[in-house]
Amino acid sequence: MEEKTKKQVIDYPYLQKPVVIYERENGHKIVFAYKPGTLVNVSTWVKTGSINETPENNGISHFLEHLMFKGTKKHKAGYFDKTLESKGAIVNAATWKDYTFYYVTLPKGPKDEYFKLAIELHADMMLNPVIPPEEIGDTFDINNPNIKTKRERHVVTEEIRMREDQSWTRVYNLCNDNMYTKHPYKFDVIGTAKLIAEMPRETVLNYYKTFYTPQNMTTIIAGDFDFDKTLKLVLKHFDFKGRKNNPVKKNVPDKPTNKMKYIETKSDVTTGFLTAGWLLPEAKDTKSSILGDILAIVLGDGQSCRLYQNLIEKQEKPIFNLVSADFYTFRDGSNFFVQANFQADKKDDAINAVKSEIEKIYTEKITENELKKSVKKLKARFAETTETVSDIAETIGYYMTVCDDMEQVKQYIDVLENITVDDVKKFAKKYLILKKATFAVLLPEDK
Repeated sequence: MEEKTKKQVIDYPYLQKPVVIYERENGHKIVFAYKPGTLVNVSTWVKTGSINETPENNGISHFLEHLMFKGTKKHKAGYFDKTLESKGAIVNAATWKDYTFYYVTLPKGPKDEYFKLAIELHADMMLNPVIPPEEIGDTFDINNPNIKTKRERHVVTEEIRMREDQSWTRVYNLCNDNMYTKHPYKFDVIGTAKLIAEMPRETVLNYYKTFYTPQNMTTIIAGDFDFDKTLKLVLKHFDFKGRKNNPVKKNVPDKPTNKMKYIETKSDVTTGFLTAGWLLPEAKDTKSSILGDILAIVLGDGQSCRLYQNLIEKQEKPIFNLVSADFYTFRDGSNFFVQANFQADKKDDAINAVKSEIEKIYTEKITENELKKSVKKLKARFAETTETVSDIAETIGYYMTVCDDMEQVKQYIDVLENITVDDVKKFAKKYLILKKATFAVLLPEDK
């Protein structure tokens, strides 16, 4: 009996053909995007990351991402990578706050043989990981690491240690942690070495069973292929064998602080590092997401931006070595950051200078020229997301996983072209005011 699927067709800007979304009865979604050429991208996005973690298992999403490549009932550890890489494939995965995704980009091969093999092996990896104990490695005491088997557990803890030594990571984590009260976004996605060192295999397996369910997965294929034939192939290999969906975990979004927070710490550094952060609306709010991007461009993108011009280029007495702004969109509320590296003995001057530039955004309007440049840049970025099969799949994966659908794709250009300077000012005045900011500063230790 042929499986029933709901079909939705989406007009996707800059692509030659519409994107097609198939939703199965079990909730698993399959998305096909046409891109002429010899390369294809096969990926699966899972709706889990640090958003589903707790203080007891922080880092488990990233740890599991590593362990997913360690074999299935059919194939031993390493088979998936080696087999596909021998066909010219790029195989990788990534974990972030709202998602974990796994992908293969490769040539279709003669008579689409490599492509079909990629779908088969990718589905096997996603649905049937065995996570063998010998590949995880023994648990150990992080403070007394007498490690018998240096397997994946050791690899991940070493990765965490390396990040802990990075100044930008430390000041970002300090800010991020203090921006939130209870929401799991406060956790560092990579986790802590202590938790990973001690995490039992059973905990990892239970996490996989809880979150790697049909309704939490979206499989995306981008390239030049026959949609009908490929759908049958995906349905065949993505056989969940009756795997049940679990209740969706919902978090209560944190509200912005009503009083500016300031946190300072010291370390073995020679200059000062600053991260100022704000909580903004959820990713699904198209207009807010665009306004956040515009503010990041005007304030801190490139050498023509305000922060660079006013705090570095035009300063007679240097304070800053680097200053920038970033905007990150998330399911339960986005983040706006200003980051700076400055001369440590001029901490107060640096903080006041950053505050002053932020205030100007909502006490004065940005110029029409600044808005036009930002809109042009965002249009170009949007067009660039359709240049390669990897870009297409990653963009679709983001929308389907973080925003639950692709409505933003349809709305994006129209909303972008109708943004006004007044819109930007009102948005900044509502969300980027200083009393709603969290300032984190990293300074050199006292000698």
